[in-house]
Amino acid sequence: MKQNITSKRVLAIAIPIVLSNITVPILGAVDTAVVGQLGKAAPVAAVGVGAIIVTSFYWLFGFLRMGTTGLVAQAVGAEDESEVRSYLLRALILGFSAGLLIFLLRAPLAQIGFWFSPASMQVEELANKYFSIRLWSAPAAISLYGIVGWLIALERTKSVLFLQFFMNGVNILLDIWFVLGLNWGVEGVAIATVIAEISALILGLFLCYDRFRDNSWPSLQAIFSTERLKNMLSINLDILFRSIMLEAIFVSFLLYGGKFGDIKLAANQILLQFLHIAAHGLDGFAFAAETLVGQAFGRKDRTVLRKSVKVTSKLAFLLCCTMAIIFFFIGSSLIDVMTTAEDVRSEAKSYILFIVLVPILGLSAYMLDGIFVGAMKTKDMRNMMFVSLIFYFLALILFVPHFGNTGLWLALLISFVVRGVTLALRYPSLEKSI
Repeated sequence: MKQNITSKRVLAIAIPIVLSNITVPILGAVDTAVVGQLGKAAPVAAVGVGAIIVTSFYWLFGFLRMGTTGLVAQAVGAEDESEVRSYLLRALILGFSAGLLIFLLRAPLAQIGFWFSPASMQVEELANKYFSIRLWSAPAAISLYGIVGWLIALERTKSVLFLQFFMNGVNILLDIWFVLGLNWGVEGVAIATVIAEISALILGLFLCYDRFRDNSWPSLQAIFSTERLKNMLSINLDILFRSIMLEAIFVSFLLYGGKFGDIKLAANQILLQFLHIAAHGLDGFAFAAETLVGQAFGRKDRTVLRKSVKVTSKLAFLLCCTMAIIFFFIGSSLIDVMTTAEDVRSEAKSYILFIVLVPILGLSAYMLDGIFVGAMKTKDMRNMMFVSLIFYFLALILFVPHFGNTGLWLALLISFVVRGVTLALRYPSLEKSI
């Protein structure tokens, strides 16, 4: 196992993740563009609504990616090959079971989803068809979280990039064939995604198989170890609760934004795309931190831990500064590209400063999340997110009545800062625990 922590090694982990993340919004844009060729508004809206509902339910199981990365990285550091293999199988069992449960509960889940996302009768009917078809691949889609987390822990992020490119490529080609060639409409988009996700699972299993070529499979006793399973579930539940609280911040941000009228709501939606760009970039280095910190904990090597934190954070800081400079100088031009509505353009440009600050103020929160995942200090992540949530809602109460949408953005930035500061205060105890 490699012990040297260099910028080259960190970049080798981070860059494929950043490139992989970029493909996600591209796929969404292609889905929309292909359906848009039908010349009707309802199919476009239906795909949008259906995709959001599906993604929201799948997202609840995103903890499987983070939890798997941290646990496997520590097993790699401890040179415990049996556990490296066992954690993959546990993640697959958990992911497939969760996906199967979602599929079986698709009818009540659809009712819940459409209750939160009201739409016209026509749109809801089409979206329901999309939703029902998409859930056929739920076991595959959620199992993929575990595979991706496992590959990241092994520093095989090029495999993650290849897997993402393959899945999205299949999806796009089938989109074009099913919708434009066979005229299957909304159902065609859903079927294309189902085939792509199942195909990606098969490819993902193939990519993982090389670790098992010697036929040295873990015993059933090792895989279903009560102690290991309880630890895995505890960690994943902590991450789940943390993620739900983070989602509560962003959902409430959107809901509050809607109270200020359509123009401000549209402006906020555009500006959030800048935030997503920053998040995609930082995720690469946060994932690198998860892997390297996890390995350091597995080896019980505090020196390697500190080096991992230092190198990943330094590179992430350089990226943040670069993004802030880009947003400052060409942010207005990017807004012009995103919308032709002059009133929305003007409104969005008035909040440019907040977007410039997002990468800088969000750096600590994102990187420390990765560090704490690698260390498996998930209770600290959960607790500090709770503190951040409280400060966010207090800021809403204090600032929104006086400053309107500006107060809303202040509250969001405060939540980033509080999360970063509180996790930083917990970092010394993380070091001492190694």
